[in-house]
Amino acid sequence: MKFDNKIIWITGASSGIGEALAYQLAKQNCKLILSSRNKAQLLQVKANCVGNENIQVLPLDLVDFDTMSKHVTEAIKLFGKIDMLINNGGISQRSLVANTNFDVYKKLMDVNYLGPVALSLALLPHFIENQNGHFVTVTSVMGKFSSPYRSGYCGAKHALHGFFDSLRMEHEKDGINVTLVCPGFVNTNIAQSALTGSGATLKKQDQATQNGLEVNYFARKMIKAIKRKKFETYIGKKEVLGVYLRIFPRLLHRVVLHSTVR
Repeated sequence: MKFDNKIIWITGASSGIGEALAYQLAKQNCKLILSSRNKAQLLQVKANCVGNENIQVLPLDLVDFDTMSKHVTEAIKLFGKIDMLINNGGISQRSLVANTNFDVYKKLMDVNYLGPVALSLALLPHFIENQNGHFVTVTSVMGKFSSPYRSGYCGAKHALHGFFDSLRMEHEKDGINVTLVCPGFVNTNIAQSALTGSGATLKKQDQATQNGLEVNYFARKMIKAIKRKKFETYIGKKEVLGVYLRIFPRLLHRVVLHSTVR
């Protein structure tokens, strides 16, 4: 698969993995639509990209479910069609189950699961009509196994796998591909913006995230997996081994408890 003249829509594009993807993809002769809540940051990312005359900015909030059809219509008008949606926007969590308000769980599901689902559902008819399209959804290795302090985050990421695996099965006949990207620890600001049990943001980096993969390296690996149209890809350091330990649940339990860094 080549990206020449492809129209690629990225959510969560104002920072972290989404920002790094924008910089990498901008070099590959494709057209980009960048989305997040923060228009000013999106415009700055666009300005930093090479060939930014082929980049458009479309602010959206993933929890505004009822506006997704409107945003899809706007996105299609920008370049005439959409070839790929990269569902990257989301938030993390750092809190114990017993100390977490229910509203925090609801927000994690709204942003990390229902938002990408709502946007993908709104775009799906366009892909079916064109008999072509690619959903790329950034989940996490925590979408394959769980960890302390991240119960709601893990739940939402697990849910993404359930939904998009079904979508792939149902719409393979329509020329639609689905790639699930499962990062391990990547050195971004995701921990600083993570929700605590009260719903406040953590506002500090954690050691595991700081020691994670460099974000531009991660973006390059992710783009290679997308080009190969992989069903799933796991990109990280030793934490990726947890994916393969799932067939030994007690062993995985002990390994994760021993290695957990809050």
